[in-house]
Amino acid sequence: MALDFLRSWWPATRGSRSRRIAAVGLASAMLATGSAQAITIEIDDVAPDRVERQRAFAEGALPLAGTPDLGQLNDRLAAKGLKAGAAMFIRIFKSESELEVWMQKGTQYVLFATYPICHWAGTIGPKLREGDKQNPEGFYSVGARQLHRIGRWPRSLNIGFPNTFDRAHGRTGSYILVHGGCSSVGCFAMTNAVMAEIFALAEQSLRAGQARVDLHVFPFRLTDANLAMQAQSPWLDFWRNLKEGYDAFEQTRLPPRVGICDRRYVLEPQRPGEVGDEGPLALCGVSRAALVEPSSQSLAVLPPDWPQPTPLLLQQPSSEETPPHPIRSAYSGMPLPPLPSLAEQSLLLPPRENRPLRGPRLAAAAPMAVPPTMRPPCNIGLASCRKFLALRSTTSRHRGSTGATRVSHAAGAEMSRALSRLTAPHRTEAITATPLQKRGAR
Repeated sequence: MALDFLRSWWPATRGSRSRRIAAVGLASAMLATGSAQAITIEIDDVAPDRVERQRAFAEGALPLAGTPDLGQLNDRLAAKGLKAGAAMFIRIFKSESELEVWMQKGTQYVLFATYPICHWAGTIGPKLREGDKQNPEGFYSVGARQLHRIGRWPRSLNIGFPNTFDRAHGRTGSYILVHGGCSSVGCFAMTNAVMAEIFALAEQSLRAGQARVDLHVFPFRLTDANLAMQAQSPWLDFWRNLKEGYDAFEQTRLPPRVGICDRRYVLEPQRPGEVGDEGPLALCGVSRAALVEPSSQSLAVLPPDWPQPTPLLLQQPSSEETPPHPIRSAYSGMPLPPLPSLAEQSLLLPPRENRPLRGPRLAAAAPMAVPPTMRPPCNIGLASCRKFLALRSTTSRHRGSTGATRVSHAAGAEMSRALSRLTAPHRTEAITATPLQKRGAR
C-alpha cells in the first residue's frame, strides 16, 4: 500500500525535493504502522524502485526481481556459447539501476547477463567531490590490482575513480567500488550473491590474459529520446559526450577506444580484429602536458586520425634556439612525441663519477690505482658488500681502541702503586743512596 502510494505521488513531485522527501517520509510512516519490525532504508532523494529493493533486502526477500539464476552459471554460459575467462565488458545505467555484463564471442561482444543494482547513492549526474554522496559517471577500467579480496567487501571491484578526465575537471574522491550488500554512499551495491558472480567472471577474464576490464557508467540509456527529455539539465553537454561512447558500442558491439583532449572524452569505434587502448586514458595536447608525470611511461599516444578540437598555439621558442621537433599547435591532428624511454632519460643525467657524494664527503679528483693487497674482498657495488666492509671497519677500530685503553690503564696502576710506597706514613723503607749523594754528605 505504501509503495503504491509512493509510485502514484512520485511523478507529481518532480522538480521539488521537499515534496519528494515529504512523500517518502509519509510512505515510511505507513510502513511503520503496518509492521512492528523497523526497517532501515536510505531515502536521501532516491527513486521508489530503490526504496523497494532496499526493503526487499532488509526483509531477506532475495534474490531481487530480475536477478539471473546464480546457481546455474556454467549452464548460462554454455547457453550463450561462452566460456569463463572470455574478455569481459561492464556497463552500468544509474537511472535504470542495471548492470550489464558483456563477454566476447568471436570478434564481438554479446550480452551475458543483466543484474539489478540494489542501491546507488544520489541522483543522475557525475560525482564532483569527496563526500557529495554521488556516484560517478564516465569511462573507467578495472585491472588485477583493483580486485579487492579483503576489507568490508572482500569481493569488490574498484572502478578507478577519479580517472584522468575527472582529475582534469578537479573532481575528487576515492575507493568507489562495485560491491555486495545493499547500502552505498557513492558505490554500487549489488547484493553479496550477485557480486560473487561478477567478481568471479572479472577475475577469470583477467587471469586469462585480459589486461583490463572496461567499465562504463551512464546516467541512463543514452538514446536520443531519453537525452531529449533532459534538455534542461546542466549536464546535457557532458552526457552528449558520453553518448559518443554509448553509440560506438551499440554500433560495433566492441568497447570504443577512449582518449581525452581539451578536457573532453574523445572516442573512436573499434573494428573487428582491432585491439583497444588498455590502461589509462590516452592523452593529447595540453591535456597531456598538464596531467602526465615525467616518470610515467604507460600512457598511449592519441592516434593522428582522431578528431581534434580547435588548435591552441604553443609558446614559440627564441630564434637562437633550434627546436628538437617542428613547431606545431597543440591540436594539429598529430600526436605529441612519445615520452623518452628510461634508457634515453639516463643519457640526460651527468656521469655518476662527476656528481658529489652524499654527506660531507667529496668525490675524488681522479681515480687512484688500488694495490691488489688493498682491494676489497667483495663487489662494492652491492649493498651487502658495503655493509660488510663498514661493519669490519667498525670492529677494527673498536679492537684498536680497546687495546690502547688496556695499556693506559696498566701504566696508571703502576704509577699509583709507586706513589703509595713513597707517601705512605706507616712504611719506613730504606732508600739506598747513590755514590754522588754519599760524597755530598761527607
